Formats: sequence, C-alpha cells, structure tokens
Amino acid sequence: MGLTLAESDLPLQRLYRWERERAERIYLTQPLGGGAVRDYRWREAMDEARRIAAFLRAQQWPAGSRVTILSKNCAHWLLADFAIWMAGHVSVPIYPTLAADSIRQILDHAEARAIFIGKLDDWAAMAPGVPETMPRIRLPLAPPRLDGEPAGESWDALLARYAPIADSPTRPADDLATIVYTSGTTGAPKGAMHAFANVAGCAKVMGETFGFSSEERILSYLPLAHVAERIGVEANSVRQGFRVYFADSLDSFVADLQRARPTLFFSVPRLWVKFQQGVFAKLPKAKLDRLCRVPLLGRLVKRKILRQLGLDAVHFAATGAAPLPPAVIEWYRGLGLDLLEVYGMTENFGLSHTSRPQTMRVGYVGTPWPHVECLISAQGEVLVRAPWLMQGYFRDPQRSAEAIDADGWLHTGDVGEIDEIGRLKITGRAKEQFKTSKGKYVAPAPIENRLGAHPRIEAVCVAGAEQPQPFALVMLPAELSQAADADADLRATLDAELRSLRETVNARLDPHERLEFLTVVREQWTIDNGFLTPTMKIRRAQLEDRYAPEVPRWQARREPVVWD
Repeated sequence: MGLTLAESDLPLQRLYRWERERAERIYLTQPLGGGAVRDYRWREAMDEARRIAAFLRAQQWPAGSRVTILSKNCAHWLLADFAIWMAGHVSVPIYPTLAADSIRQILDHAEARAIFIGKLDDWAAMAPGVPETMPRIRLPLAPPRLDGEPAGESWDALLARYAPIADSPTRPADDLATIVYTSGTTGAPKGAMHAFANVAGCAKVMGETFGFSSEERILSYLPLAHVAERIGVEANSVRQGFRVYFADSLDSFVADLQRARPTLFFSVPRLWVKFQQGVFAKLPKAKLDRLCRVPLLGRLVKRKILRQLGLDAVHFAATGAAPLPPAVIEWYRGLGLDLLEVYGMTENFGLSHTSRPQTMRVGYVGTPWPHVECLISAQGEVLVRAPWLMQGYFRDPQRSAEAIDADGWLHTGDVGEIDEIGRLKITGRAKEQFKTSKGKYVAPAPIENRLGAHPRIEAVCVAGAEQPQPFALVMLPAELSQAADADADLRATLDAELRSLRETVNARLDPHERLEFLTVVREQWTIDNGFLTPTMKIRRAQLEDRYAPEVPRWQARREPVVWD
C-alpha cells in the first residue's frame, strides 16, 4: 500500500509547527451567541491547550488513559483533544445527542478517567449518565451546573491556575490517539482504536489528492465525535493549518455558513436535501428550471443561489454516510457545485473511496483513495484494505477478528459492485436486506434512493419483513406536512404526486420488490426522538418497531398512498 509518513506529518508535530510559523494567524472562529464571535489565533489556541495539558499531567494518570469529550462542536472541543494528546492520553469523543444510558456505557467500557463537558442542548437528560465520582472539566460554552451536580473544574479557572507546559511532547506514529465509538451504539459499545498515523495518513492523502492548502476555510457543524468531521475538519486543519469556523445553532446556520464562506464543505444526504428544499420553498422548482435554461440569466440565478447558501467559494464539496438520490446530485452539479460522493467507515477513519470531478459517475462513490485496495467477496460484500485501518475494537478481540480478517481486509458489511474503471456502487447493507412472507429478499437502499429523489420527500424507509409486499414510510418536511393538513387542495396535489412516484418506481422493480403502498407519516424523525443516528441516517429497526402495529390498518385500506 506504500504510504510513507515523516515525523513532521504527525498531528502534534504539525500543531507545534503552526504555533511557531503562524502564531498570529486566526485558526478558530467561535460564535458566542447573538452574532458575537471570538477568534483564536494559533498562539492563543496552543497556549490554552498547553495549560489544560499541564492540568492533565498533574493528575498523574498512567500514559494512555482514556479521557472523554461530551460536547457539540466548538473551538474548545479541538483544544481539549490537543491537550489530551499532549498530556500522553487517548481522547474518546461521545456524541452530544446520546441518552444517559449510552453515555454511561461508553464511559464504563472506555474505563474513562475524566470527562470534558461542553456545549449541549439537553444536559439535564444526559447528566445521570456521568458518575458523580468522575472528574469533570466544564468547557466555556457548557450548560449551567445542575442542582446537586458536582462542581468539577472550570476550563477558564484551569487556564488561570496552570502555566502552559514548556516542552513540546510528541507521540509515536503507532501510539493510540483516539477511540471512536460507532454511531447509534446499541448493546455492547464498539470503539474503533485509531493511531496517530491514521490521523496523519488520511489528512495527507486527502490534501494531496485534492490540493488542499493553508488558505482553505471550513465550517464545523457535523458531530466531531464522528470520523467524517474528525478527518474533514480536525485532521485536515491540523495538517494544512487552515481556518475553522463553527456553527452556533440550527437557527443561525445560514448566517454561520455565510460568515465562513467555506472552500471545503461536507454534508450528509439529509442536509443536502433540506438545502435544496429550502431553495424550492422560495423559488418553485419548475420556475427555477425555466430561469436556468435562459443562458445569461441562468448563470446569474445559479450563482445567486450558491451565494445565498454560502457555498459560492466551495471547490471541494462532498456527500457521504448514506446514499444521496442521483437527481439531487445532478441538481447541485447543475448549479455549478461539483458535489462528489465519498465512502468510508469508522473502522477505516472515514477514508475508503471518493469520486473525482473528471470521472464522476452519479450513484457511485468513486474509486479507492491512494493506498486503498478494494474487492467484492463471493457473497457480494465490499472488502477494503488501507494503511489507516483501526487497530481493532477496544477491549473486544472477538469482534476485532470478525471485522478485519487475517489478510488485513476490513469486512464492511456493505453490498456493492464495481464498474469497468473501478468505481464502487453501494447497493445496500447485507444486514438490512429483509425477506417477505413469500420468501423473497428485498434490498431497501436502492428503492429508498429512487423515492428520495422526489423533491417533496425529506426521508424515507422501505420496510416489509414477513409481509406479502414491501411498503415505504415517507416523511415530508415539517412545514409541508403541516400545510397539507390545513389545505385540502395541497394535500390532493401531494397525494397525486406520490401515487405517480410509486407507479414510476414500481415500474423499475422486480415483482417481489414492488411497493404495496406509501405511508405519509406526520411524526418527524429526529436525532432527539431516536429515529436518526447522530449522522442523520435512519435507524431502521426503531422505525420498524414504532410503526409495526399500524401495518395491518394500512394494508386494510388498500390505497396506494396512505396518510397516517
């Protein structure tokens, strides 16, 4: 596989370099609410990280102790991570949307020594997951301390109490840097162990492949607890020394995006669809299409849309974590945004395949990144091998051996096919296939992809295990769903559109795959109610359990579209 890393490629060495060479350049821009922001220059950022590293050293924990970070994205998330590394320990991010029981599972499984608590939406619900005896450090944007909650330490108080460490400690390339627990943890937690070489190698390859530089700008808003944001934002900014902006809240997201005007931008399918639907809400698709067909006017309209989205400066745009309907990708590409599909997993630090502008094929996640190998097993499973595969699952040798075989191949659990020039198409998850009562297997992902291409649909789940025929659960945007309840004409229009969509999709499916009906559900699927993972993928099992009691009633109606 041939990847060579120099000492200077490793994350801590890069941090010290920018601390010396770019001391007065802005690294982090943190919103403080109400439109106010604080900029952290490299000198300031590293001074804070060094002071917190001094505090962690003073605890005299054994080298390699696990220290957790429970926070939404913010400047101090990164600084806490750097401090943990400089102090000789291992960072363990926790998704800032997990329930208390899941938080406790991870803390126990990781044998955590302490926890950094930062920006959170519902600390009262999460707090019971943190043992009262666990040392806690409150970041500057942490929620107020609850009644009876241990005081712990304040980040600002520690800055005042500790002098910055004077040395610049480094760590070996194969030393454990972080344990990343897979999203949507259920049952026994599964933590992928990644070395410093993995962080460095992924950033090096990404930067060299797409020409990233120190002049890039990126907005951090997807969970830093996930490898996609960890590699896209943290690892790449550390390697290149470029500027990172943070989003303040969902309400301010557009303003945050326009402030950053990122040159690099990654999002998940759910959000790419929501951006598109936001455009259509202001300018109906049919009218937009007509305007875009007028040569000069069309170019102006497209530029204006990208500018209003805050994406007019982007030269690398990517989508991943789940399939994005080809029609949505084509729409963005029509605006002039070369939206590329990428593919990766927690176990390979998010870097497996990427599309490239010159060889982009819509519906395919591209070819392997440099130094990555891929093959399809006899059972149709995608296998990958790369220099940055995890060291295994923490405290779980059995599942580690099941994930990575003796020849070094990671068994992804995805089913796929490779075209004539090596581009990979993911056709589904092996474990997501279900059998109907007729004994026929159905792969839901390709059907969901076709349904999800409809501009009115925000999310969809195809189900039907042990039923005569599969069916689809369809979620509309909240505003549209509410409007349809109040406007009979709008509802009739939507009903006709969905009936037509079902017919069109069914015409391309084998008889055993054809959808008996579409059910429009009023309930919004969110991270908070447990129907989406922190990376906004649907939780199929939870959705199926939630709606299973309703299926006989829907079937009895014998309608192609059911409004629940």
